Amino acid sequence: MNCFTRRALAILFFVSGFSSLVYQIVWTRLAFVSFGIIAPVLSIVLSVFMLGLALGSWAGGRMIVPTSRQTGRSAIYFYAAAEMLIGVGAFIVPMLFKTSERLLAGVGQLNSFSYLFYSALALGIAIFPWCVLMGTTFPFMMAFVKEKDAKRSDSFSFLYVANVLGAMLGTALTAIVLVEVLGFHHTLWVAAGGNFLIALTSSWLGVAEGASPQPREGDPSEDSGAATRTLVTSDRLADPLSKSLLFSTGFLSMAMEVVWSRGFVPVLKTQVYSFALILFAYLLATAAGSLLYRAAVRRGRFFSYGNIFFWMAVAALLPVFLLDPTVTVQLYTYGAIDPPSAILILASILPLCALLGYLTPRLIDQYSSGRPGRAGAAYAANVVGCILGPLCACYLLLPHISTRYSLILLGCPFIAFWLIVSKPKQYQYKMMGGLLLAAVIVRSLLYTADFDEVILKQPHGAVDRDYIASVATFGDDRLTKTLLVNGMGMTVLSPITKIISHLPLALHRDPPHSVLVVCFGMGTSYRSALTWDVDVTAVELVPSVPKRFGFFHADAKEYVDNPRGHIVIDDGRRYLSRCGRKFDVIVVDPPPPIEAAGSSLLFSTGFYALAKQHLNPGGIVQIWYPGGGDKTTDQAVVRSMYDSFPFVRGFVSIEGWGMHLLGSMEPIEVPPIDRVVARLPPAAKVDLVEWTPGVDATGLMTSVLRRQLRVEQMLSPDPSIEITDDRPMNEYYLLRDLKKNPD
Repeated sequence: MNCFTRRALAILFFVSGFSSLVYQIVWTRLAFVSFGIIAPVLSIVLSVFMLGLALGSWAGGRMIVPTSRQTGRSAIYFYAAAEMLIGVGAFIVPMLFKTSERLLAGVGQLNSFSYLFYSALALGIAIFPWCVLMGTTFPFMMAFVKEKDAKRSDSFSFLYVANVLGAMLGTALTAIVLVEVLGFHHTLWVAAGGNFLIALTSSWLGVAEGASPQPREGDPSEDSGAATRTLVTSDRLADPLSKSLLFSTGFLSMAMEVVWSRGFVPVLKTQVYSFALILFAYLLATAAGSLLYRAAVRRGRFFSYGNIFFWMAVAALLPVFLLDPTVTVQLYTYGAIDPPSAILILASILPLCALLGYLTPRLIDQYSSGRPGRAGAAYAANVVGCILGPLCACYLLLPHISTRYSLILLGCPFIAFWLIVSKPKQYQYKMMGGLLLAAVIVRSLLYTADFDEVILKQPHGAVDRDYIASVATFGDDRLTKTLLVNGMGMTVLSPITKIISHLPLALHRDPPHSVLVVCFGMGTSYRSALTWDVDVTAVELVPSVPKRFGFFHADAKEYVDNPRGHIVIDDGRRYLSRCGRKFDVIVVDPPPPIEAAGSSLLFSTGFYALAKQHLNPGGIVQIWYPGGGDKTTDQAVVRSMYDSFPFVRGFVSIEGWGMHLLGSMEPIEVPPIDRVVARLPPAAKVDLVEWTPGVDATGLMTSVLRRQLRVEQMLSPDPSIEITDDRPMNEYYLLRDLKKNPD
């Protein structure tokens, strides 16, 4: 195979890796819109993605050589067809998501078995075929390489490096450029264009190379063991052990990635850029390790497996050392990312990822010797591990033990692998290495702490874990009591959270009868709404959050037992999609910060369109906007409501920051203060002033209503500055920041 062809194949797999990561990122986000922003949806998308890759790799490896021979067509034409069909999936998957959303609207609560089962089935049907096609690309192209050079044994690692580098670029460009500029659907078009370009280029390359399958006579088959140029090392592993290690390292590394994603939130925050940073760091180190392996192939000198697994055991525990918080809990709750801390925490995962990048292609190269069938089976074993690892971390580890102990537990198998693959007679080496590993483990167990453990040392500190998040609470009194979800501060016991309910209820033209509270938080808005003696439904995404209601409110049991109150565990948007009820008032308090990943789904025109369908005549939607974004984000938040409702009012909060935005399909009248206060039931008046001693209900409502905003003056002249499901401007803002601050 000549130099031009090798470079062309590398470019093709680079673009293929780029498109694959775009699909994974965008499909995951579109799945959140249709199925709910919960961990099971993320786990299902990743698992189906990986399962498709595994099946495609295994089946593609088994079928490509005989199919190519039977049809008389080169494997590169099958590769081109696979890429072409993958590109078609960019247009079909979003439509399937929307169809599934409608079909599943009546299937139970978000955490019910029936919903989880049917949503998993719907997600699988939507994305599985395209993931299978992605899995076939490696064995299909390896078969083409075999046609051109029957003795080549390192084609997998050659293609793997290019693919990982493309995936790395896909991660960065999607998060930093494509979604902000183009939106999700047009970003998918870019990825599809990459697939179509690959298909056309591959077909042209097949014609230019005169590609055709080798004749059966004299052609080394998949199982004949015919002579090939095999990678020769002094510690080549047995085939069963190689496949077991590929499965195990895939399992452990992906389980660790889930733990990292939760454990690093206090430092990296919940922005889309934070998650992209973790994935980018993972791929960057993997690519570096793979390039190092390719250099070793050229030199013919390799690191021993014993050394690799020894340093993997050490590297696996490195994040544990850096998860030990060295600043106060308050610094973790709000604010921007601290660059030195972020760099340090991301650097902690690089050594392990680099070692995995070196190990994985080496094991597959040695197991397969360049034969697509064996490479497909080996790669499938690795991917199956990648499927089961996140599920184990999400449902077995994190709901029950802290991130620190999860990482220690996941790191221990590397010690066993080191002992298995080390040379039997290296007693002194094993003893010294064992002592070092023992010291690392002892320090990890006894002299480090993670965020949850710091919380438990705070006054009245407590931590509840579930499959979605770790929920922490602490504090002595109203001013210090804090609610953290995965280390991020959610809300405080502020009169603002009372106004969130009381204001729209008081401005409703008729006596209200029903309220929907989206985002339970500390339970203040839910509690305040119930003082109006109306039917109140509160929807909360994280199961452990309502369990802490009693910590923040001594009378919580009274409200939990109130027959007019209902607490539902569900995604707010999905609840509206599936419930047949209408409400007089819908109040929303989205989780902070304004840039939080997924927060736009409660600020978008798509959410308001759904909310309008569930409003009674004269109904009001109130959304609390805390501010803190840039001017464009502020304008986009206001525009999305202004374009959704013909009548909108805004009020600055009583504490002087943030604003209440109220939208309705009918005019929202603001009567004189005395009439507004007269609408409040006695219990609501008492609740309203509970935390403002010396101020009565009239004074408090006056301070709110006199802060009315001129909403029209807050709009951008550019009508495209708004938040939609396709373009979440509050979450993707980095390019805007760079333009404002080029230095």
